[in-house]
Amino acid sequence: MSTNLQAYQDYLVKEKNYSPLTVRAYLDDIKSFQEYLLGQSVNLEEVIYPHVRNWIVTLVEQNISTTSVNRKISALKSYYKFLLKVKQISINPLLKHKSLKTAKKVQIPFSEKELQDVFSENEYANDFEGIRNQFVIELFYTTGIRRAELINLKMNSVNEIQKTIKVIGKRNKERIIPMLDCTVNLYKIYKEQRNHLEVIKEKEMLILSKTGNKVSESFVYRLINDYFSTVSKKEKKSPHVLRHSFATHLLNNGADLNSVKELLGHASLSSTQIYTHSSLAELKKVYQEAHPRNKK
Repeated sequence: MSTNLQAYQDYLVKEKNYSPLTVRAYLDDIKSFQEYLLGQSVNLEEVIYPHVRNWIVTLVEQNISTTSVNRKISALKSYYKFLLKVKQISINPLLKHKSLKTAKKVQIPFSEKELQDVFSENEYANDFEGIRNQFVIELFYTTGIRRAELINLKMNSVNEIQKTIKVIGKRNKERIIPMLDCTVNLYKIYKEQRNHLEVIKEKEMLILSKTGNKVSESFVYRLINDYFSTVSKKEKKSPHVLRHSFATHLLNNGADLNSVKELLGHASLSSTQIYTHSSLAELKKVYQEAHPRNKK
């Protein structure tokens, strides 16, 4: 890794407090551009905008999605902004670049009935794995946390007395989320089962595999997908859809946008507003059914 890239990596970790996953993604995108430049006999620090534009054309020709192209360019923007800051370049080659237009996708959340069904119609074994699986689904739906946040929960993250859970989100930002009584009760049952594992290799971690290790992101994704496949025909069944369902159902039932923003750990309201599309659909349905002028 070049000196500038190493310095940039340190900057992302120490100053920006980005997660290891985000840092790796940024570096992978920059290295991908660096590989492209090898064929042009150009160094990263010598780039002018036509090099970037030609790379974008190459990516599009390779059927890379617009979203992925924009993500790669966002990484480059960040890198060249850093180089300008540390005086390794005098002009940012991406200063006037505008992101490619993307079609807005509205996430389809699980319905409230599908959530009721996933708890009532699935048979959860009365053992460590069955109770853990139910607890994971319960946590996602009643707290709205991200997959990475759930995986990194510690045993001391839960406060049984105050009925809260401490979550470390993006950029190491900490937030406290209230827990429902049903979630606290299930936590107590899970904790008892966890204590009876033969081996606990990662004692500080909350969510464990049956071998006592911290669970992986792919494991959690499969868990959610498997359980929701029994109650939902939606194309996407993932932890993020559960997070989306958490926000949508709260808004549908009268929660205000600012409160949901705080619970989700969003930095701005604009991030939370994507969830109002689903709520607006529910509002329209209620409006159509309830307004006297629509009753003939």
